[in-house]
Amino acid sequence: MKKKFALFIFCGFLISNLQAQNFGGGIILGLSTSQVGGDDLGGFNKAGILAGFFANKSISPLLSFQMEMTYIQKGSNNPKMNDYEHKNPPIPDISLSYIEVPLLLQYKQSEVLEIEGGLQFANLITGYYNDTYGKISTTTIDPFIDYDIGLLIGMDYKFSENLSLNTRISNSILPVDNPLFNSKEKYNSVLSFALHYNF
Repeated sequence: MKKKFALFIFCGFLISNLQAQNFGGGIILGLSTSQVGGDDLGGFNKAGILAGFFANKSISPLLSFQMEMTYIQKGSNNPKMNDYEHKNPPIPDISLSYIEVPLLLQYKQSEVLEIEGGLQFANLITGYYNDTYGKISTTTIDPFIDYDIGLLIGMDYKFSENLSLNTRISNSILPVDNPLFNSKEKYNSVLSFALHYNF
Protein backbone atom coordinates (compact mmCIF):
# COMPACT_ATOMS: atom_id res chain seq x y z
CA MET A 1 0.00 0.00 0.00
CA LYS A 2 2.91 2.40 0.74
CA LYS A 3 4.15 1.96 -2.84
CA LYS A 4 0.70 2.86 -4.19
CA PHE A 5 0.54 6.01 -2.08
CA ALA A 6 4.08 6.92 -3.18
CA LEU A 7 2.94 6.53 -6.79
CA PHE A 8 -0.06 8.76 -6.03
CA ILE A 9 2.19 11.50 -4.60
CA PHE A 10 4.61 11.20 -7.54
CA CYS A 11 1.77 11.53 -10.05
CA GLY A 12 0.50 14.54 -8.14
CA PHE A 13 3.86 16.26 -8.60
CA LEU A 14 3.87 15.19 -12.26
CA ILE A 15 0.41 16.66 -12.87
CA SER A 16 1.44 19.88 -11.09
CA ASN A 17 4.53 20.08 -13.29
CA LEU A 18 2.41 19.74 -16.43
CA GLN A 19 1.02 23.19 -15.70
CA ALA A 20 4.37 24.61 -16.78
CA GLN A 21 3.98 22.85 -20.14
CA ASN A 22 0.92 24.91 -21.20
CA PHE A 23 -1.44 22.68 -19.25
CA GLY A 24 -3.92 23.84 -16.64
CA GLY A 25 -4.12 22.02 -13.35
CA GLY A 26 -5.46 21.96 -9.82
CA ILE A 27 -6.68 19.97 -6.85
CA ILE A 28 -9.83 17.95 -6.18
CA LEU A 29 -11.60 17.53 -2.85
CA GLY A 30 -15.03 16.00 -2.40
CA LEU A 31 -17.33 13.20 -1.39
CA SER A 32 -18.22 9.91 -3.07
CA THR A 33 -21.48 8.06 -2.50
CA SER A 34 -21.59 4.53 -3.85
CA GLN A 35 -23.27 1.17 -4.14
CA VAL A 36 -22.22 -2.23 -5.48
CA GLY A 37 -24.42 -3.87 -8.08
CA GLY A 38 -24.86 -7.57 -7.37
CA ASP A 39 -24.53 -7.48 -3.58
CA ASP A 40 -28.32 -7.60 -2.94
CA LEU A 41 -28.27 -4.10 -1.43
CA GLY A 42 -29.66 -0.97 -3.07
CA GLY A 43 -29.04 2.76 -2.75
CA PHE A 44 -25.99 5.02 -2.71
CA ASN A 45 -25.54 4.53 1.02
CA LYS A 46 -21.73 4.28 1.25
CA ALA A 47 -20.06 7.67 1.79
CA GLY A 48 -16.36 8.12 1.19
CA ILE A 49 -13.49 10.51 0.50
CA LEU A 50 -12.52 11.79 -2.94
CA ALA A 51 -9.25 13.74 -3.23
CA GLY A 52 -6.53 14.27 -5.79
CA PHE A 53 -5.10 16.31 -8.65
CA PHE A 54 -5.95 17.11 -12.25
CA ALA A 55 -4.32 18.50 -15.39
CA ASN A 56 -6.12 19.71 -18.49
CA LYS A 57 -5.43 21.17 -21.91
CA SER A 58 -7.67 22.90 -24.45
CA ILE A 59 -8.10 21.10 -27.76
CA SER A 60 -10.38 23.75 -29.28
CA PRO A 61 -12.43 26.72 -27.99
CA LEU A 62 -15.19 24.29 -26.95
CA LEU A 63 -13.32 21.05 -26.20
CA SER A 64 -10.64 20.12 -23.67
CA PHE A 65 -8.91 16.98 -22.36
CA GLN A 66 -8.46 16.32 -18.65
CA MET A 67 -6.50 13.68 -16.75
CA GLU A 68 -6.93 13.13 -13.02
CA MET A 69 -5.25 11.14 -10.27
CA THR A 70 -7.51 10.62 -7.26
CA TYR A 71 -7.90 8.60 -4.09
CA ILE A 72 -11.50 7.41 -3.85
CA GLN A 73 -13.49 5.22 -1.46
CA LYS A 74 -16.23 2.99 -2.85
CA GLY A 75 -18.38 0.09 -1.68
CA SER A 76 -21.78 -0.52 -0.15
CA ASN A 77 -23.51 -0.03 3.19
CA ASN A 78 -26.34 -2.02 4.74
CA PRO A 79 -28.52 0.39 6.79
CA LYS A 80 -30.05 -2.61 8.57
CA MET A 81 -26.71 -4.13 9.57
CA ASN A 82 -27.45 -3.66 13.28
CA ASP A 83 -31.11 -4.66 13.05
CA TYR A 84 -30.91 -7.75 15.24
CA GLU A 85 -34.61 -8.46 14.83
CA HIS A 86 -34.00 -9.31 11.18
CA LYS A 87 -34.69 -13.02 10.69
CA ASN A 88 -31.81 -13.71 8.31
CA PRO A 89 -28.11 -12.86 8.83
CA PRO A 90 -27.51 -9.30 7.59
CA ILE A 91 -25.84 -8.76 4.25
CA PRO A 92 -22.27 -7.54 4.89
CA ASP A 93 -20.99 -4.14 3.84
CA ILE A 94 -18.24 -3.77 1.24
CA SER A 95 -15.33 -1.36 1.77
CA LEU A 96 -13.11 -0.52 -1.21
CA SER A 97 -10.47 2.15 -1.79
CA TYR A 98 -8.68 2.89 -5.05
CA ILE A 99 -6.12 5.09 -6.73
CA GLU A 100 -8.07 6.14 -9.82
CA VAL A 101 -7.10 7.77 -13.11
CA PRO A 102 -10.05 9.29 -15.03
CA LEU A 103 -9.44 10.38 -18.65
CA LEU A 104 -12.04 12.91 -19.78
CA LEU A 105 -13.24 14.93 -22.72
CA GLN A 106 -14.98 18.12 -21.63
CA TYR A 107 -17.39 20.14 -23.77
CA LYS A 108 -17.91 23.82 -22.95
CA GLN A 109 -21.69 24.24 -22.88
CA SER A 110 -21.49 27.86 -21.70
CA GLU A 111 -19.14 30.20 -19.87
CA VAL A 112 -19.93 28.48 -16.57
CA LEU A 113 -20.97 24.91 -17.51
CA GLU A 114 -18.99 22.02 -18.99
CA ILE A 115 -20.29 18.54 -19.84
CA GLU A 116 -17.78 15.68 -19.54
CA GLY A 117 -17.43 11.99 -20.22
CA GLY A 118 -14.73 9.38 -20.41
CA LEU A 119 -13.01 6.31 -19.01
CA GLN A 120 -11.51 5.64 -15.60
CA PHE A 121 -8.86 3.14 -14.58
CA ALA A 122 -8.36 2.29 -10.91
CA ASN A 123 -5.95 0.22 -8.83
CA LEU A 124 -7.27 -1.36 -5.64
CA ILE A 125 -5.61 -0.36 -2.36
CA THR A 126 -7.88 -2.22 0.07
CA GLY A 127 -11.00 -4.33 -0.38
CA TYR A 128 -12.92 -6.36 2.19
CA TYR A 129 -16.33 -7.25 3.63
CA ASN A 130 -17.65 -5.95 7.00
CA ASP A 131 -20.32 -7.31 9.28
CA THR A 132 -21.59 -6.27 12.72
CA TYR A 133 -18.30 -7.50 14.25
CA GLY A 134 -15.99 -5.67 11.85
CA LYS A 135 -13.81 -6.90 9.00
CA ILE A 136 -14.66 -10.41 7.84
CA SER A 137 -11.72 -12.78 7.77
CA THR A 138 -11.27 -14.49 4.41
CA THR A 139 -9.24 -17.32 3.00
CA THR A 140 -6.01 -16.82 1.06
CA ILE A 141 -8.15 -15.80 -1.93
CA ASP A 142 -8.62 -12.03 -2.19
CA PRO A 143 -12.35 -11.26 -2.51
CA PHE A 144 -11.73 -8.39 -4.98
CA ILE A 145 -9.52 -8.03 -8.04
CA ASP A 146 -6.77 -5.41 -8.22
CA TYR A 147 -8.38 -3.07 -10.74
CA ASP A 148 -11.63 -1.35 -11.71
CA ILE A 149 -12.39 -0.05 -15.21
CA GLY A 150 -15.43 2.13 -15.74
CA LEU A 151 -17.30 4.74 -17.72
CA LEU A 152 -18.32 8.14 -16.39
CA ILE A 153 -20.35 11.20 -17.27
CA GLY A 154 -20.64 14.46 -15.39
CA MET A 155 -20.80 18.23 -15.40
CA ASP A 156 -18.66 21.00 -14.02
CA TYR A 157 -20.19 24.30 -12.86
CA LYS A 158 -17.82 27.25 -12.42
CA PHE A 159 -18.39 29.60 -9.50
CA SER A 160 -15.34 31.67 -10.41
CA GLU A 161 -12.18 31.53 -12.51
CA ASN A 162 -10.55 29.22 -9.96
CA LEU A 163 -13.37 27.28 -8.29
CA SER A 164 -15.95 24.88 -9.71
CA LEU A 165 -18.36 22.20 -8.49
CA ASN A 166 -18.10 18.85 -10.26
CA THR A 167 -20.90 16.28 -10.20
CA ARG A 168 -20.26 12.89 -11.73
CA ILE A 169 -21.71 9.38 -12.00
CA SER A 170 -19.64 6.34 -12.93
CA ASN A 171 -20.09 2.61 -13.28
CA SER A 172 -17.75 -0.36 -13.67
CA ILE A 173 -17.80 -2.08 -17.04
CA LEU A 174 -16.03 -5.19 -15.69
CA PRO A 175 -16.73 -7.09 -12.44
CA VAL A 176 -14.65 -5.97 -9.44
CA ASP A 177 -14.94 -9.18 -7.39
CA ASN A 178 -12.80 -12.29 -7.63
CA PRO A 179 -14.81 -15.10 -9.32
CA LEU A 180 -12.90 -17.65 -7.24
CA PHE A 181 -14.28 -16.05 -4.09
CA ASN A 182 -17.84 -15.24 -5.17
CA SER A 183 -19.60 -16.42 -8.31
CA LYS A 184 -22.05 -13.47 -8.38
CA GLU A 185 -20.54 -10.59 -10.36
CA LYS A 186 -20.32 -7.20 -8.66
CA TYR A 187 -19.95 -3.71 -10.17
CA ASN A 188 -19.15 -0.34 -8.58
CA SER A 189 -21.59 2.53 -9.08
CA VAL A 190 -20.50 5.93 -7.76
CA LEU A 191 -22.13 9.35 -7.55
CA SER A 192 -19.58 12.00 -6.58
CA PHE A 193 -19.56 15.69 -5.67
CA ALA A 194 -16.25 17.56 -5.61
CA LEU A 195 -14.78 21.02 -5.60
CA HIS A 196 -12.10 21.61 -8.26
CA TYR A 197 -9.63 24.42 -7.57
CA ASN A 198 -7.73 25.62 -10.64
CA PHE A 199 -4.24 27.01 -10.05
